[in-house]
Amino acid sequence: MMMAGAGGAARSSGAGASPAPAGKRIEVPIKKAGGGVEDKLHTWPFLVRNEFLMALFVIVVLTIWSLTINAPLEEPSNPTRTPNPSKAPWYFLGLQEMLVFFDPWYAGVVLPSFIIVGLMLIPYLDINPKGNGYYTFRERMFEILTFFLGFHVLWVSFIIIGTFFRGPGWNWFWPGQVWDPHMVEALTNVDLPYLFGFRDYTASALFGLSLIVGYFVVGYIVFYLWVRARPANDPWSAFPGGGRELLEKWGPVRFGITGFLLLAMMGVFIKMMLRHALNIKYILVTPWINI
Repeated sequence: MMMAGAGGAARSSGAGASPAPAGKRIEVPIKKAGGGVEDKLHTWPFLVRNEFLMALFVIVVLTIWSLTINAPLEEPSNPTRTPNPSKAPWYFLGLQEMLVFFDPWYAGVVLPSFIIVGLMLIPYLDINPKGNGYYTFRERMFEILTFFLGFHVLWVSFIIIGTFFRGPGWNWFWPGQVWDPHMVEALTNVDLPYLFGFRDYTASALFGLSLIVGYFVVGYIVFYLWVRARPANDPWSAFPGGGRELLEKWGPVRFGITGFLLLAMMGVFIKMMLRHALNIKYILVTPWINI
């Protein structure tokens, strides 16, 4: 049987090929179809080596930073003397800075809940089939830009503002200004309904509520039209059929949750701009809650 197999292999290789000797095993290498580019790489050394080098780089940077910057401990806590400004740890400064723009119930409970719930819903909302197991900007533009806006532009900027720009009295101090504890910032913060002439609580609440509802309605329409207008094979659409196929596979529930989280995140940015530019304190004003 081995001789017959060898003879058959010799005959199939061409007329000019010499027959293989009896009893000798023939090994034919199987080449991968394509241009020779490997689809998979081993974790070692390609990934672990880069991670190790990056870890060494971070250790060197942190070591040099700790040797060059003085970070002394403050005096023991004195319950009779409250420091000015009284700042939370850096990882809570974002929440403390949001108290400037929103009511405590909204800045300390509602918005952090949106952040936690939104992060938990990412595996359910993200149906992009591209980039499974890896992340490239071209194939995951929407996801990466959304995270960049929410984390770096908003959350990290809150921490930077609270650390370097907020001085005594939680007033705004530019770099180089002396943190004068006697400085009183003359600001006249007004509610948006009051700016439009509303003086009654009911009228102010209805006006503010109509603005918020209108913002979400218009935002949903714009978001829907933008997604629907994605052409075929567009990097934003994640599907060959473009935005129409994305909306079909996304479904109304996923689309609604994603749109709500995006609009709520953009609302934080809009409220910041209104406060800094026009000294607007609240949009919705009621005896119970304010936004």
